[in-house]
Amino acid sequence: MLTLQILANGLVLGGLYACIAAGFSLVWGVLNVINILHGSIIVLGGYLAFFGYTQLGIHPFFSLLVAAPLFFAFGYFLQSALINRMIAAPVLLTLSLTFGLDLMVQNGMLLAFTADFRKIILDPPLGVLALGPVVIPIDRLLAMALALGLTGLLYLVLSGSRIGRAIVAVRMDREASALMGVNVRRIYAVTFGLGALMAGVAGTLLAMIYPISPLAGTTYLGKAFVICVLGGLGSVPGAMVGGLALGVVESFGGLWLGPEHATTLSFLLLIAVLLVRPTGLLGRKGYE
Repeated sequence: MLTLQILANGLVLGGLYACIAAGFSLVWGVLNVINILHGSIIVLGGYLAFFGYTQLGIHPFFSLLVAAPLFFAFGYFLQSALINRMIAAPVLLTLSLTFGLDLMVQNGMLLAFTADFRKIILDPPLGVLALGPVVIPIDRLLAMALALGLTGLLYLVLSGSRIGRAIVAVRMDREASALMGVNVRRIYAVTFGLGALMAGVAGTLLAMIYPISPLAGTTYLGKAFVICVLGGLGSVPGAMVGGLALGVVESFGGLWLGPEHATTLSFLLLIAVLLVRPTGLLGRKGYE
């Protein structure tokens, strides 16, 4: 009975992890930019949901309608105005740029919101869903469904739309795409915008489950790294599989070793996958 409950908790958590990692993996795979700012964007999404609910009465699920275009515009502008200027630079330089931006955003949040933890408490609560011995809070179940749905929608956009095919083409061969008439700089900006959108939306959903703090971005960034390695870089299905796998591993690891060792276990899993299958579960050689 306990095993089923832990498995259900892990899958719910993993669905949210998939949403966290999908945008990070996309930006890294297409732009070859390790976006250290990703974790802070997730936290910003959490604050948007928190203040929207506590100050304006907007339910966190409806705040997605605000977060999606807002964070897409933020990411598009950031890429167009700053990161595109260094896109051809070595990875270490672009990493340093996003690291500096992350420090600025994190310190800005500390000044604006302080380091106090905040938590969305739904009133009235949505209740729980009981499936035999398994009990799942409905807000977490809906958050997981929305997270997986948005991740799946991202996959459909990449595989079935013109802009999505252009993103995939740029990922495979930037020079050939430019020769075929693709505006590579615009595609880079759209890709970064999509990554910021996924991060911000994930933050609004996570705010209903975890306390929010400006310092939490580092934790979310670490999880995105692990999931990218597990699933395969640049693969949206890989992010879904890696996120679900990490959620289940952390849930059972918290039961067996204690919750304080869940993060340690996830990084041990990262090292093991790097040693056995560096391309990840769904990654392909040559697409790193």
